[in-house]
Amino acid sequence: MSIATDFNQRLELYQQRVNRALDTCLPDKPTPKHNLIEAIRYSVIGGGGKRIRPAMVYAAGEAMSVAIEHLDTPACAVEMIHAYSLIHDDLPAMDNDDLRRGQPTCHRRFDEATAILAGDALQAHAFEIMAANDWEVDGKRQLEMITLLATASGSDGMAGGQAIDLASVGKPLTLEELEAMHRLKTGALIRASILLGAMCSASATDEELELLGKYADCIGLSFQIQDDILDVVGDTETLGKPKGSDEAQQKPTYPSILGLDASRKLALEQHEQALGHLESLDARADTLRQLSAYIVERDY
Repeated sequence: MSIATDFNQRLELYQQRVNRALDTCLPDKPTPKHNLIEAIRYSVIGGGGKRIRPAMVYAAGEAMSVAIEHLDTPACAVEMIHAYSLIHDDLPAMDNDDLRRGQPTCHRRFDEATAILAGDALQAHAFEIMAANDWEVDGKRQLEMITLLATASGSDGMAGGQAIDLASVGKPLTLEELEAMHRLKTGALIRASILLGAMCSASATDEELELLGKYADCIGLSFQIQDDILDVVGDTETLGKPKGSDEAQQKPTYPSILGLDASRKLALEQHEQALGHLESLDARADTLRQLSAYIVERDY
């Protein structure tokens, strides 16, 4: 079996597992007075999605010998945070996109107010399940993990990065400024996903967590570079969202600053650095190694 085939099968296992867990933990009792629950489930489950961030939770946890069933809660939480961010990013006040994951965006399928509330509810629900006491971490570690996810989601993370992104439309950025923006907008939640999985292990050392954090920083950057590349060379049907939207919105990207070839080279450099941070970890981290390769080779 090839490495690619082996990883694809592992990714499919993670996707199926988190999809089942999400279906169970998302609210599922619609009310005739509003369609909020329908909008939430439409945005998280209706369009599928790669589930890369939950896969990061599972892969990092298993690298630290955590049983996969003990990783469902943080895996669901990071996907809820990611889904909420996509709903809000697509709004007319932000990116004003009509298509996400191959289907109409939440505000197009429902309306803007419902989309805002769906995103708000998903963010709250992510922390609700993280705060529950029915999974295998002690209280001190649980609080550390909640704090980590909150920081990655807020002004020092994803929301702050999005604010910089919106303020940068039509303006030139240096490569350093672009990297700083994406370490917040994209990288912070990816870093949290890796560390949340690893932190489910009571025996994970500070040194291991530091190495995994550095690994996560590299794959977070390579993920964004590849996203920027695909916005240029991909197609709308495969991407599940409009091709060329970054250029149309005059957003600074890696290809716009470096060109396609140099952007591809930089993504591969980040991949190699990510692998370097895993050198001291044994074969249990092989899925993390394959995940890094998948990120720079994917076509959507």
